Amino acid sequence: MSRKKLIIAVCLMLVVAGFTGCRKSADTSEAVTLSYSIFFPPTHVQCQTAQTWAEEIQKRTGGKVQITLYPAGTLTKAPQCYEGVVNGVSDIGMSCFAYTRGRFPLLEGLDLPLGYPNGMTATRAATEMVRKYAPAEVSDVKVLYVHAHGPGILASRKPVRTLADMNGLKVRATGLSAKIVESLGGTPVAMSQPETYEALQKGVVEATLCPVETLKGWKQGEVINTVTDTSVIGYTTSMFVVMNKDAWNKLSPEQQKIITEVSDEWVDKHGQAWDQADQEGKAFITELKREWISLTPEQKQQWKEKVQPILDEYVQKMADQNLPGKELLTDLQTMIAKAGSAQ
Repeated sequence: MSRKKLIIAVCLMLVVAGFTGCRKSADTSEAVTLSYSIFFPPTHVQCQTAQTWAEEIQKRTGGKVQITLYPAGTLTKAPQCYEGVVNGVSDIGMSCFAYTRGRFPLLEGLDLPLGYPNGMTATRAATEMVRKYAPAEVSDVKVLYVHAHGPGILASRKPVRTLADMNGLKVRATGLSAKIVESLGGTPVAMSQPETYEALQKGVVEATLCPVETLKGWKQGEVINTVTDTSVIGYTTSMFVVMNKDAWNKLSPEQQKIITEVSDEWVDKHGQAWDQADQEGKAFITELKREWISLTPEQKQQWKEKVQPILDEYVQKMADQNLPGKELLTDLQTMIAKAGSAQ
C-alpha cells in the first residue's frame, strides 16, 4: 500500500472510530434525577396520579429522566413548596396557589365561587388560564400544568335549606372560603382538614365548606347529617405543578418535549381523579344515609347574588394593580357556562 493510501485509510478509521465513540457516549449518558415535592400523602389519588405521570416520563425518555416523589410535605411543606422550587430545594413541586395568599394575585381568581360543575372543568379552566395569561407571578418557574378539585359544597350537622339557615352558622372555612361563608351570613372558623372531624363531632363547628370528596377521604361524612348542594357557587382550589427553571434548562430539547406532552395528557387524568373522588364521596354519604339537599332555582339565584361582591372586589383589586382580572373572570365564566351546557 502506498504511503498516500495508508494515510487515507488511517484517517477513515479515525473518523469511523470518532462516530462510534460519540454514539456510545450518547447512549450511555447518565440519567437525570429530579426531586418532586408534593403536599398530598402517598395514599391520596392526586399523589398517585402524579406518580404515574413521573413513571410515564421515565418510560418515554428511556429511563433518561427519573423523578423521585417526596409526598406529604417531607421535602417542603405545602406553603413553602413554590418557593422551594424557585430556590432549587426541589426540582418540581405541587401545592396550592391559595396557601400563600397575595403571592399570586391574578391567579386567586381561579378559586372564586363561580359555580364550577366538576373537577374536570375546574382543572381544564385553571390550566388554560395560566397558559393564556402567563402572569408575571409565575414567571420564576416553568409551569407544567394546573389541576383543581370539584365544587365546594356545604356539609353540616343540621339542615341548611335556605340562606336564613346560614345566619350565625359556625362553618369550617379558610382563606377565600372564609369570605364565602361571611357573605352567606355564617361565621367562618379556620382550621386544617385533620382538625375538622373532631371539631364537627364535638360541635366546635356546625358545618364545613369543602369538596364532597373530603367527606370520605377525611371521614367527615361520619360526623355530619346533611349536605347542601351549593355547587351553583362552587369554588375550587387550584394546584400548580411547576419546575425549577435551571433544572428545566438542563434537559435536552427532546426531554423537554416529552415532559410537555405527558403533562398535557395528565391534565385530564387529574381532572378525572378529582371527579372520581367526588363520586366516591357522594356514594359514601349515601351509604351513611345522609340527606342531600338541593336548592331551588330561586334559591340558587339568591346564593349567587350573595357572593357577587367577592367577584366584584377581585375585579376592582386587579384593576388597581393593572392586572387583567376582569378578562380572566370572563373567560372562566364562559368556560363554566359551556361545560354546564354540555352536561
